[in-house]
Amino acid sequence: MIAHTAIHRPRPVLTGMLAFSLMPACFLMPQAGAQSTPPPALDGSWKKQPLIDLFWAEGATAFDVNQDGHVDVIYGPYWFAGPDYRQRTLIYPDATRTKAKLEDGSEVEIEGFHGAKSVTNGYSDNFLNAAHDINGDGWTDYIVMGFPGKETLWYENPKNAAGLWKKHVAHDVTDSESPMFTDIDGDGRPDLLCMSGGHLGYATWDPKNPEAQWTWHQISPRLAFQRFTHGIGHGDVNGDGRTDILEATGWWEQPAVLDGKGPWKKHDADFGKGGAQMYATDVNGDGRADVITSLQAHGYGLAWHEQTADGGWKRHLITGTPESPGQTGIIFSQPHAIELADMNGDGLTDIVTGKRFWAHGKGGDPEPNAPAVLWWFELKRGGDGLASYVPHLIDNDCGVGTQFAVTDLNADGRPDVVVGNKKGAFALVRAGQ
Repeated sequence: MIAHTAIHRPRPVLTGMLAFSLMPACFLMPQAGAQSTPPPALDGSWKKQPLIDLFWAEGATAFDVNQDGHVDVIYGPYWFAGPDYRQRTLIYPDATRTKAKLEDGSEVEIEGFHGAKSVTNGYSDNFLNAAHDINGDGWTDYIVMGFPGKETLWYENPKNAAGLWKKHVAHDVTDSESPMFTDIDGDGRPDLLCMSGGHLGYATWDPKNPEAQWTWHQISPRLAFQRFTHGIGHGDVNGDGRTDILEATGWWEQPAVLDGKGPWKKHDADFGKGGAQMYATDVNGDGRADVITSLQAHGYGLAWHEQTADGGWKRHLITGTPESPGQTGIIFSQPHAIELADMNGDGLTDIVTGKRFWAHGKGGDPEPNAPAVLWWFELKRGGDGLASYVPHLIDNDCGVGTQFAVTDLNADGRPDVVVGNKKGAFALVRAGQ
């Protein structure tokens, strides 16, 4: 258990030396009746610090909130002050209380929403997070993408003043379970990439009037996109220098001129049944953008889709499904959040992902109670356009939510990971030098 004290005061937390090991060539096979690969033993190369064991959000982010030179962790209604993360401060009200049902059928009131502390399934009103200085005052603000179909909000950094952060509505209907905050139109400012009202598109904010609601730009006709649609992403697919938009059934080509006239051109492709965040990036070094995605957010499989010379796509399975072990032989369910980062400083872009913990509760989805793993997959390039991934286990008991952050928390030059989900929030940093 994590001890809780009053907000604004230093509070004890547990720290654990959690190791990560490279999956050996002869990894353990799944036990009978299970599909997931049992994770190997942790090797001490990472350190996990639990920050809170209450469910407030399915994501987390990190930035220097108070400009003291230390990176802070933001999860749900709190920010945790770096470098030790023992003091938490309120951003928005944390009045939600839930009657949690226990294994013996009894109930107890808990702070936050139904999560690991309750056998009853539940959801939070904070699904994904991002960070950016929206109003240009030199202080980083906190962006919250709420429950699918609800608002995206941004909370204005109070610049070390006491009290709650001022709330602004950015976009009133944010559909998709994996909206992203990234520059689509090439103006140097990140945009809200999502679906809304059956359309695929993005929302932009006006730096001259940052408190106004953001402007919606739809790039598709009205289709079957809805609040729980899985799979959305971005990248320059065709190498024309413009950012295209990805979804499970294809990619949408950004036109040379963004005049708002008519939908973007769609190129059909099979990128799976609907994953999480999707990325167009050159995996094998052949100069063409490939697509990285999970195949099914509530199923199995992480893959990269190689773009062939004729504009087609060839799927390479990285983590497996019940039907195929994939290139690494590792299998886990619910790969519902993906980030890309150069994890080892070799100049190549690696993949970080894991198992979403209890997406639909203790009894929902395939293998909800299998180990909540978090992995990074090291990209290796061979000759003649070949590429493969080497798996490295980060943790076997935190998993992911619908979004997490990869950033250097302790200024040692190495990427660390911040997770928020139904287990609470965790800071995972590299151990040693």
